Amino acid sequence: MMNWLTTENTGSCAALNDIPEVGYAEFYDDLARRLADARYHVAHYFALPSGDRLRFFCLLLDDREGKVLLASHALAYYEETALPSLTALHPALHPFERDIAERYGVRFDNMPWPKPLRFPFDRCDRAGTMDNYPFYTMKGGSLHEVNVGPIHAGVIEPGAFRFICNGEQVLHLEIALGYQHRGVEHLFGTTDNRLRQACLSETVAGDSAVAHATAFAEAIEKLTQCERHAQLERERTVALELERMAMQIADTGALCMDVGYQLGQVACEALRTMTINTTQAWCGNRFGKGLVRPHGTDHPLTPEKARMIRDNVREIARRYDEVRRDIKSSPTLLARFEQCGIVPRDEMLRIGGVGQAARASGVARDIRVSHPWASFAKCLHHESIVKSQGDVMARLTVRCREVLQSAGHIDRLLELYEQKYASGPSPCPAPDYTAALAPSSLSFGLIEGWRGETCHVIITDAEGRIAAARIKDPSLHNWLALALAVRGEGISDFPICNKSFNLSYCGHDL
Repeated sequence: MMNWLTTENTGSCAALNDIPEVGYAEFYDDLARRLADARYHVAHYFALPSGDRLRFFCLLLDDREGKVLLASHALAYYEETALPSLTALHPALHPFERDIAERYGVRFDNMPWPKPLRFPFDRCDRAGTMDNYPFYTMKGGSLHEVNVGPIHAGVIEPGAFRFICNGEQVLHLEIALGYQHRGVEHLFGTTDNRLRQACLSETVAGDSAVAHATAFAEAIEKLTQCERHAQLERERTVALELERMAMQIADTGALCMDVGYQLGQVACEALRTMTINTTQAWCGNRFGKGLVRPHGTDHPLTPEKARMIRDNVREIARRYDEVRRDIKSSPTLLARFEQCGIVPRDEMLRIGGVGQAARASGVARDIRVSHPWASFAKCLHHESIVKSQGDVMARLTVRCREVLQSAGHIDRLLELYEQKYASGPSPCPAPDYTAALAPSSLSFGLIEGWRGETCHVIITDAEGRIAAARIKDPSLHNWLALALAVRGEGISDFPICNKSFNLSYCGHDL
C-alpha cells in the first residue's frame, strides 16, 4: 500500500513536506488499483515547477469514508522519460494528463487522447493552436461533417463543435474549447491583494460566482487556520443554495424553450428573475458577487432580509412545483426528453462525471454527502437525488427536485437564524484580507456547486504568498459526457442534450 497523507474536507492545510513523495511506478500502480473501485475518484491532479523538476500533486477522494488522500511524485524538468498513462486504464484522468502534457511537455505513453485541453497562454508547445487542432475524422461516402463555432450564435463563450453524421444521425462529436488564453489561475499568483484574489475567484465561471468564491474562501481559511463563525457558514450555504435554485430553474426554462413549451419557459424565466433578485436584495448583486469573502462578510443577514429571503424562496418553490408537475404531465415534452441523450452509469463512472449530470445516470457523487463541509457537516442532513435513466428527462428531473430540496435547506437555515438572532443582525465578522497564510503549504476548497464538484487548490511559498492556484470547474469532466450523450441521436436533438448539461465554457478555459 502506498503512503498517502489522509485528511478531511473540514481539515486544515497540509505542509508540502508532509505530503508523501513516491516514485511514479508506485504511484501508478496504487492509483490504478484504487480507481478500479467506484468509491474513489480524483478531485485534482496537476504538476508545478519546483526548482529543476516538476512535482505532481494528486487529491484522491474516498467517497465511502469521507477522506481526502494527498500524494505526489516528481520528474526532472528536462527529463524526456515518458510516463505510463493512467488515462489508458481510467479515462476519468484524461483532462488532468492532457493539461499536464500541454503545460509542461510531459509525455504519457499509450495516452489514448493526446490532444490539447485548453491552449493556455503559457503552454509548452506554442505551435499548437485552434487552427491546427487535430479533430477526429472518419471517411465514408455517406458521412458528412457539421461544424458549430468557433463563436456560438448566442452571447456566450466561444467553443468549437465538430459533428460527424450519417444523414441526420450523429456518429461522433468532438468538442474543442479553451482558446481565449484567460490565464485566471496565473493571476492569483501575481498579486498579494486578497480582495482582488476573491474577486478573481468570482470570475472563474460567472454563473457559479458563489460556488467558486466559496471554494476559494474555504482554501484561504484553511491556510490561515482561523476558526470560522457558525453563522457565516450558514449564510454562505444559503447563498450557495440560492445560486443552485436560480440556475436549475433557468435550465428548466431553457429546455422548455428548445421544445417550444412557451408556458414553462416564461414561468421559469420569471421565477429565475425572482430568485436572482432575492440575491440582489441581499448583497446588491444578482449573481451573489461580493457576498462571499474570506473570514467574514460585508452583507450579514438582518431579520428583515432573512424574512424576505424565506418568504421569496417559499413562493418560488410553490410556483416552480406547479411548473414541474406540468412538465411531468405533458406527453409532448416527455416524448422529446425521455430516452434522449442517454449516458449509462458505467460510462459516466468511466469518464469521471460529477454533479447533477452524474446523479441522473445513477452515480451518487455529491460532495454534500460524501465530504460535507460547513452547514452540511453540522446542521443539514442532505440526501442526494439520484436517477438511473441517464437521459435528458432524468437530468431535468434531478434539477427539478434539487430546486425544491434547496428551498427546504434555505428555509431550515433561516429558521435557525430567526431562532438565534431575531432581535438584530447576524454576528458575522467583517472580511479579513490580511491574515497570514501558512508558508510552504497546500490547501484546498472542495464544495458542491450547482453544476457539481468545484475544487480550488492553493499552494503557498516559503513566505506565505500564493505561489500557485489550480482550479477545477465540474464542466472539466462533463463535456465528454455531452459528447457521449449525442452519439446515435439525431443532430436536431443536440440543443436539448446540450441544455440538459449546461456546461461552462469559461469554467473550462482557465
